[in-house]
Formats: sequence, C-alpha cells, structure tokens
Amino acid sequence: MPISFRQLAATVSAASLAAAALLAPALPAHAIVGGAPDAGEHPYVGQLLFYVPDAVDPRFEDPGAWFKCTGTLIDEDTVVTAGHCTYAVGVEGEAPADPLHGGTDVWFSVLPAPDYSILKPSSTYVPDRNAQRYTDWSKALDASSTWHEAEATFTHPEYVDAAFLLHDLGVVELSEPIVLQGDGTGPAYGTLPQEGYLDRYYTKSAKRTALFESVGYGLEDSGPKFSLGGDTRRKADRRLVSFKGAYGLPNIAVMFSHAGRGTTGGTCFGDSGGPTFDITTPQIAEQNIIVAVTSFGLNSNCNAGGSYRIDQPDDLEFLMDPSDPYTP
Repeated sequence: MPISFRQLAATVSAASLAAAALLAPALPAHAIVGGAPDAGEHPYVGQLLFYVPDAVDPRFEDPGAWFKCTGTLIDEDTVVTAGHCTYAVGVEGEAPADPLHGGTDVWFSVLPAPDYSILKPSSTYVPDRNAQRYTDWSKALDASSTWHEAEATFTHPEYVDAAFLLHDLGVVELSEPIVLQGDGTGPAYGTLPQEGYLDRYYTKSAKRTALFESVGYGLEDSGPKFSLGGDTRRKADRRLVSFKGAYGLPNIAVMFSHAGRGTTGGTCFGDSGGPTFDITTPQIAEQNIIVAVTSFGLNSNCNAGGSYRIDQPDDLEFLMDPSDPYTP
C-alpha cells in the first residue's frame, strides 16, 4: 500500500525517522537518491520545516512532531507542495480548527543547505520537554533571516489523510515575499502546467523521448535500519514510467524512474512535495513547468515511489486561489 514519506517515517526505525522528524544533524548533507548537487539551478525550490501538534514523536511523552518537506515558489510568497505536508499543521503550537487550512507553524528556506545550527538538538529536550522544544525552535526560526514563516497553509479541499494520494496537493502562503531574479532566459519562479499537460506523453514514442527532473532536500539513501544525508538541494533526471502510479488509478499519481536509461536518481524521505519539471527540450526546461509533486514511497528503501500530477482541472482551480474553498 503506498504511504507518504511522512507516514512511512513513523513506521520504520529511529534512524529513518530522522529523515522527517528533525534530529540534530549528524551525517553528511546529501539529498535525492543518486542525482547531483543542484548548483543553483532551482533557487525557487526550498525546504519546509513544520510542526504538527497532534503527531507523535516516540522520543517524547507528549504529542507534537516536526517534519520536513520540499516546496516550490510559484511567485514571491506562494509555495506549492504536497497535501500531506500542509495537513494538520499547527497554529502557534496548537492544533488548527480545521486540519485542511489555517496552519502557521511552517517555515521555508531557499538556501541550498538550510541553517539548522540555530536549533538546539532534540536530544536536549527528551523526554518531557517537548513543549519547550516548540517554544525554543519557533522563536529561533522566527528570528532567522533565512527561514520564512507561513501566513497560512491550504490543503486541497478533497484531501483525506487516510487516502492522501488522491488529492496530495498543498499550498503555503508566506508572511513575507522572497524576491528572486531570473537569469533572463525564463521565469524567476516555478510555473504551473496547462490542464492535461502530461497527456502529451501518453503514447509510447512520446514517453520514450520525454525527460523530467525532480528536485528535493531528501535523503540520499534509506533502509529499514539506516538513513543517509538530507537537507541539501539536489536534482535527478528521470523518465516517465507509468500514468497509473498506485492501485492502477490513472491520471492521479504518476511513476517516474529511480534508475535506468538516461536517468540519474530518484526521490526519498524529505523530497515530499518537491517538484518534478519537464526538461524534455531546452525550450521546455526554460519554462520551469511543474508537472507533479513528490507524493509517496512503496518501501523504506526509496527505490520505488510516485508523484501527484498537478495538471488536473480541480488541482489547477485550487492552485489559482487556494483560500477560495475555505472562504465563507
């Protein structure tokens, strides 16, 4: 059964949990399984650090857990990510009235390697100072010039956490703009696809020539009892494998390669919500078109997983005005 990288992290060992529930950095900083350093190619892709008050961190007596995802700026203050990265996010440390929207306990950094040195190690708070950890960390993040706090979060209105892959799309609206300058060859931020954009690759010949690039801050490798790297922006070239990413359901989740001809890697824990861009030609690559966001893994080894395509009518309608479904 497909599960989100966040959900999977809660079921495997403490070492793998480090990929999502934040621990003190102790390993070399790498990301995307295989792949290569991003080298400044996607400055509009950043890392999300967020707090879920009702989630369980097994090291603590009280609930409350921190997680990491990846997201993409599509303008100065709007971040597109996965729905399971915005669902049930806290409001000043408390559970939101509606888990689908309103959370503010999210911080976003576009540094190639975000600054975690400002946070005291979780080990110093175990086992009964979880509330103090939230207080200290949120204060440090708010004071940071490189971490940008959310003004509000919005999850696809049809999202259901128990069946997350059906509508795994979320938006974070930042409280302050992040102004980026383009290189003159394309837009300065990520861009949304046209409706049904990926349909052009349905035929075997079109799919065979298509090339995509996933970007994220996730682990470089993972297994049932280990994890390696993370917290550095990396990229991987990938091929489109299938339009039936989970349970044979078409046009929802899509599968991209983790290895094989013309590819350089795949996705892992922490890459959730990260973009996959169409780079089939140089002209297309310049447009920064997000065709999907990283959604789920099929095991703890990060050698198989799927992405949620965002070119469907309901997704684009939501992305055009994320607050509309929740406005009285």
